[in-house]
Amino acid sequence: MPYKTVLVHVDESRHASERIKIAAAIAMAENAHLIGTAMTGASRYLAQARMLAELDPNVKAQLDFLHARAMRGLDDFDATAQKLGLTSFEKRLVDDEAGGGICLQARYADLVVIGQNDPNELSPVVMPDFPEYVVLYSGRPVLLVPYSGHFEGIGKHVLVAWDASMPATRAVTSAIPLLRRAQTVQVVVFNPYARPQAHGSVPGSDIALYLARHDVKVEVLQRQAEHEIGVALQALVSELQADLLVMGGYGHARFREILLGGVTSTVLDSMRVPVLMAH
Repeated sequence: MPYKTVLVHVDESRHASERIKIAAAIAMAENAHLIGTAMTGASRYLAQARMLAELDPNVKAQLDFLHARAMRGLDDFDATAQKLGLTSFEKRLVDDEAGGGICLQARYADLVVIGQNDPNELSPVVMPDFPEYVVLYSGRPVLLVPYSGHFEGIGKHVLVAWDASMPATRAVTSAIPLLRRAQTVQVVVFNPYARPQAHGSVPGSDIALYLARHDVKVEVLQRQAEHEIGVALQALVSELQADLLVMGGYGHARFREILLGGVTSTVLDSMRVPVLMAH
């Protein structure tokens, strides 16, 4: 399915412009509508707060401050979209915290673009588990942009992590618009013969054929990784000089991932290129 609506999270962080540029580039390539959404951090249930604001000038001053801060991010989004020549875009100011607000807006978008949390730039609006929350609860593919680095273009050289799981299936299907335009697409299957019931007699061949029918040229790689598949995956991204990683997010129950660690958590913590995830 093509991307016709792209949603990007906007705030005052110094990393926001990078993800806005990436979202805008995808929207332009797909002839899609781009929505920049900023959250005030105030509760979406503001009826009582607005009533209090009429009685308490301190409450009104706080609400005005939250709105002004969010609007500064939207002004930057507006300037970037106009500079890049986007013909279809809009900005939205939403009373909510980032996770709940983005997940609600995501119901009406084809792709969500957010940033990796920067531990050195904490925000009262963006919770520490924001990326995980959006991947798990938005119901949409999520493109996560690292907080470090600049990305002039993404999707020329794509690495797909394939484990035949439902999240990986959703991620690959959601990435097809990007994969079609890629110069190279490499699909990696780690420990390919550990699960013959999932991968079949030639691991990776089925997903390669599926993508080929969507006009995607694919090379299949098979690699062994005894323990830290997330670390091995990140090393392979560097080795192949991939500029986009596509993978499923949270294939196990989240509680188990928290206790044992997991590929998703490793990648979210150490990502160096944009990652498209789906749950």
